[in-house]
Amino acid sequence: MQVTETKAEGLTREFQVVLAAAELEDRLATELAGIKDKVQLKGFRPGKVPVAHLRRVYGRSLMADVVQNAVNEANQKILEENKLKLALEPRIQMPEDKDEIEKALDAKADLAFTVALEVMPSFDLVDHSDITLTKPVAAVGDEEVDAAIARMAQQNRSFSDRPEGGYAETGDRVVIDFVGRIDGEAFEGGSAEDANLDLGSNTFIPGFEDQLLGAKAGEQRTVTVTFPADYPAEHLAGKEAVFDVTVKAVQTPGETTIDDELAKTFGLESLDKLKEAVRTSLSSELDAQSRRRVKKALLDALDGRYAFDLPPTLVHQEFAAVWAQVEADLKARGKTFEDEGTTEEKAQAEYRRIAERRVRLGLVLAQVGESADIKVPDEEVNQALIARLRQFPGQEREVYDFYRKNPQAMAELRAPLFEEKVVDHVLGQVKLVEEPVSKEALFADDEDEAPAAETASEAGASPDATTETSAA
Repeated sequence: MQVTETKAEGLTREFQVVLAAAELEDRLATELAGIKDKVQLKGFRPGKVPVAHLRRVYGRSLMADVVQNAVNEANQKILEENKLKLALEPRIQMPEDKDEIEKALDAKADLAFTVALEVMPSFDLVDHSDITLTKPVAAVGDEEVDAAIARMAQQNRSFSDRPEGGYAETGDRVVIDFVGRIDGEAFEGGSAEDANLDLGSNTFIPGFEDQLLGAKAGEQRTVTVTFPADYPAEHLAGKEAVFDVTVKAVQTPGETTIDDELAKTFGLESLDKLKEAVRTSLSSELDAQSRRRVKKALLDALDGRYAFDLPPTLVHQEFAAVWAQVEADLKARGKTFEDEGTTEEKAQAEYRRIAERRVRLGLVLAQVGESADIKVPDEEVNQALIARLRQFPGQEREVYDFYRKNPQAMAELRAPLFEEKVVDHVLGQVKLVEEPVSKEALFADDEDEAPAAETASEAGASPDATTETSAA
């Protein structure tokens, strides 16, 4: 086997591999000898089938194996001798001339094919110890705990039927059956029986609840509303719907009480324990947001410290994934690029920069993790898999089998876990300065943050085969 490098531009490489006809013949002879004693053919005793006959029967299928094995050997040889690290699977280009292929498969001519590669960039990790990051932190105030418990008490309050003939008011609960129609046709999800609706809760389509004010038990009403233009279900967005509503009961809320009895309804022994649990829950939300903010700041700092060539196909794949999300979002909201104050060309340029950033950060984090020998225990991956199964009630077995049979899907579960461990590792190297802020300030920048803050694994890309994090 002769391997010759024919192209080396940036991170792309090409090699020509030539298998001489004599080598093809030798490899085929070895394969035939390997099956000679195993094959059972009618009219021949075991081990006595002439090689020439074996070749006529099995030659082509065995030669296909020979070629595939040669391709695998060539790939391995190229990587080992040139000390290359793949970004993507090699692309194999066989000769286009069918006659040339036929002769090679008969071992009557040399077989020459091309191996095209994209390799990982080579770069050195920089010192991160001089990075200083501000970590915004917010504390949970007593008033927030009290407000949360007040909401819990309100949601947990009891309702009793109004006296016969009583009219529904804001704050009351109506028990209703309804059937919704668009252009006279019932639509999926537009019907329900014994649905509880708290008037004034704004949980139904805008305008629906208002049209039930003053209703009495046993009354039938026709409610006409228009779905918002940005309604998540695209086939309903902006459409006018007419609902036939039967009011089965009108109920008035009981008094809201905040005491030990309320705590017991949530499985806690006292109001103090309930307050403690609520404070812990609210603190977890603040801590998670604080982590997101400091992680973004870290990724911004890393992005500014590394500059190297990126595998073009990885960037293209990441851009395609990002752009698909952008187009789907615009379509769901019924918007155009002009509505967003830009053009498609400018948006593509911006999101291509985002794709490049994601790939770059993915590669940096991968190398940091590899250098620090960071691993994700199988137990943590299994926990992530269990969490995913819970998202598909009734389909757990099918989802489990899918992940267990699909290494790429399992890798997608592992990638964000690995990334978080690497981020923790780097955060341990930098200087963190905590800055007390209000809850409003902690969440203030959420809507303005660009998706560039994400790395590839956060975007759902699969990890590169040579690392434990995502590079795509």
